[in-house]
Amino acid sequence: MTAQDHRSLSAAEARARLLAEVAPIAGHEFLALRSALGRILAADIIAPHDVPPHDNSAMDGYAVSCASLAGAGDSKLTVVGSSFAGHAFAGSLGPGQAVRIMTGGVLPAGADAVVVQEVTRVEADGVVVPAGQRSGQNIRRAGEDLARGAVALAAGRRIGPAELGLLASLGLVEVAVKRRLRVAFFSTGDELTALGTALTPGQIYDSNRYTLHGLLARLGAEVIDLGVVADRPEALEATLREAARMADAIITTGGVSVGEADFVREILARVGEVKFWKLDVKPGRPMAFGKVGEAWLFGLPGNPVATLVSYTQFALDALLRLAGCDPLPERPLLTVPAANAIKKQAGRREYLRGAVAAVDGRWQVRTTASQGSGMLRSMTEANCFVVLPEDCAGVQAGDSVEVQLFEGLF
Repeated sequence: MTAQDHRSLSAAEARARLLAEVAPIAGHEFLALRSALGRILAADIIAPHDVPPHDNSAMDGYAVSCASLAGAGDSKLTVVGSSFAGHAFAGSLGPGQAVRIMTGGVLPAGADAVVVQEVTRVEADGVVVPAGQRSGQNIRRAGEDLARGAVALAAGRRIGPAELGLLASLGLVEVAVKRRLRVAFFSTGDELTALGTALTPGQIYDSNRYTLHGLLARLGAEVIDLGVVADRPEALEATLREAARMADAIITTGGVSVGEADFVREILARVGEVKFWKLDVKPGRPMAFGKVGEAWLFGLPGNPVATLVSYTQFALDALLRLAGCDPLPERPLLTVPAANAIKKQAGRREYLRGAVAAVDGRWQVRTTASQGSGMLRSMTEANCFVVLPEDCAGVQAGDSVEVQLFEGLF
């Protein structure tokens, strides 16, 4: 066990501590390109050839040599062939000649410009090109997108649709990706009841495990659901030890506050390390971060909204780093006017559920329903967090506020 930080950390401090502590897991595998979507590159991708591989036309028109054009007035050129995408012109341009060329067609030898067809005039004995053409116009040069030997994608990049296309443009059949991050998770609390079971007084259905399953599946992790653990120290300790043997990271919900039945922090201090457990944020003030064996542990609050806030604002980027992906230095925030007044006391950062919408052609954000940390429905009605900084002491309608869109978080 190491000494824990008893201070209540700011959101920025907590995020910095998390990212400083974790390091990428080892291990990789090779996947066919179509199977690599969402995975994380294990090594730099080096371009084996130029992209595009040859000088080609950016427009439909005529490939010409500017040396064949008159300095002033129109020039008539003889059309000696064509260059379509996939069917290059075999020869080279001579004086006074042009080649009909389509977008993507290889630029013929001797040509240094493409004249768009809209400005030309076709006649029986050739094509008329107006004055004012410039060498290099409407040409895409070989290697303009990517030069041979350059790093096309760096290790740690998450593969999205655009990355798949770029990898395909390099002719790659398979790619080395980091192995999947293994994440074990469970809920704590005697009040939690499994779906399909009738509720008795004082019990609720366990929603957090389903939320976490969705979040971790979107992350691309190998998900290990350990169910619900009763509020008994021996059961919690046994489950933590089991989780640490099989996973790279452990996520718990509930049991990290200061109630008589909140044991996560206490057990974690006994079987592993506690780094910190209290944040100056709302919702989500109690959040334990530490280690059991070789597995990192994120002890999230039990209230459903607080679980989502703690995961998206703190655990998510640490998990991305652990999986081998470098997260953004900061999550992007957009500034929009508030549609309604928002009460807040200075002192901690708050994440409120909000809905950004265009009203009379201008974007604005309105907070959704009740902002209680147990009100999960308010998350389903929102599309962003309204992020109010520590020094904010309330917002009036029309004031500018920062919002963090859910897209990319979930």
